[in-house]
Order: sequence, then C-alpha cells, then structure tokens
Amino acid sequence: MMVIVPRIAAVSYLNTIPFIYGIGHEGNLRAELLLSPPAVCAKNFAEHKADIALVPAAAVPSLADAEIVTEYCIGAAGPVRTVVLLSGEPIETVRRVFLDAHSLTSVQLAGYLLAKHWKVSPEYYTMEDYAQLDHALPGDAFLLIGDKVFDYEGRFAYSYDLAAEWKKATRLPFAFAVWIARKGVDPDLTEGLQHALTFGIEHTYEAVLEYGFDRKPYDAYGYLTQNIDYIFDNQKHKALQKFWNSGIKVSPRANPG
Repeated sequence: MMVIVPRIAAVSYLNTIPFIYGIGHEGNLRAELLLSPPAVCAKNFAEHKADIALVPAAAVPSLADAEIVTEYCIGAAGPVRTVVLLSGEPIETVRRVFLDAHSLTSVQLAGYLLAKHWKVSPEYYTMEDYAQLDHALPGDAFLLIGDKVFDYEGRFAYSYDLAAEWKKATRLPFAFAVWIARKGVDPDLTEGLQHALTFGIEHTYEAVLEYGFDRKPYDAYGYLTQNIDYIFDNQKHKALQKFWNSGIKVSPRANPG
C-alpha cells in the first residue's frame, strides 16, 4: 500500500522557525514541508499543492474549503518589530506608499490603518527594489516586512510598527498568519501538527541555534519570545473578523517610474 505523505506549506522567515523545527523534530508527524514566501503559501494551498498551510491572514476569506486549525498562529499582542511603515515625515503627511511585494496581510493592514487610523488616502505602489528606500522623496513611506526590517531600524525619522498601531486603533492583538487545512482533512494529521508546533515553540532556543540565527547581529531569540505571540486565542480571532469585515482592499500599482 502506498502511503500518501501530506504536504505542509509554510513560510521561510525567522518568525516561523519554531514551527519548522517542531515539524522536523517532534518525530510523529510524517509530512513533506514546502517553504516559500507568504503569498506563495496561499497559492500552494489554493492549487492543491499542499493539504495544510500557514497562510497570510488576509488570504483566508478567499480560500474555498479552508478551515483554521491548531491553536497557533504568527501573531503579536504588542509591537511585532518586523512589519513597519518607514517614512521621513509623520505618516499623516504621506502621499505615496511603496509596498513590500512579499506580503499580503501586511499590505491590507497598512491600508486599514492608513484609512481608518491615520485617515489618509495615499497612492499605493509595488516596491520593486529595496534600493528605493535610499531614494525617498518627501511624502514617501515604505512598508517593509520580514527579517530585513532589522537592517533598516533607525534609518528613518519615523517608524510605525503595524501591530502596535493596530492595537492602538482597535485594542486588539493581531494575527498575521494562521494554519489552515482543507475541510475533511484527517483529524490525526491536524492533531499531529498541533503536537509538532507545541514541541517547536517549547524548543525555540534550539531552533534559533539550529538555523544559525544566533549568529545574526540582532537578538533573534528575544524577538521570537518577546515580539511574536504564537497563541491563536479568541482575541486574535476577533481581530481577524474585524480586519476581514472592514472590506478595505489595497491594490498597488506598478511603479510611477
């Protein structure tokens, strides 16, 4: 009999390494791991290349037959540090926002905060090249996500942490990514995943060492234990309902040239 090994799609960022470590080391979960940027995870799930996926929260409403599984997410109850809007001037004066192409949720979250929290309606553009950050004009802001944010800390006069700003605006924490499975997936599989993720979170320090993040110029372990909140609780669920129901849709244009 051929055993079909389930495929799990996840993100290859620092904040997911406890999950990746747990899936690889817990021992009971037999699964193949597909690692990619967040937007591609949702695509892999939608195209049936994965049975379970860690997907950007913004993608969930558009994925048919998906249900949220496990008690874990990539979330934040305060500043997240790796999802920021950077600008030379206060955000209320922003006219153009260049968006990191690697993110779905952060782009929509930036749109939500700019419209509802800061009450501005800038033009949105795709950031093709991070070199653009060195050529900012007055009125320009940049949405950056992921590990590269550490390289830009302190480089701009204004830096807005989107998780912290969301909390100011709504009094709720936020979930940037959640685990989903196709409806009808074997409950043993989602339970196995839950155990593996728990194992990974409990071995965060080992994960940092295993993937070489202890050699980075920033404190990876501090970030994972202080900025990231992995528990998908009621408050985060409530936050996502609010986020999904807002109906804000940002569609960036290609560069103004």
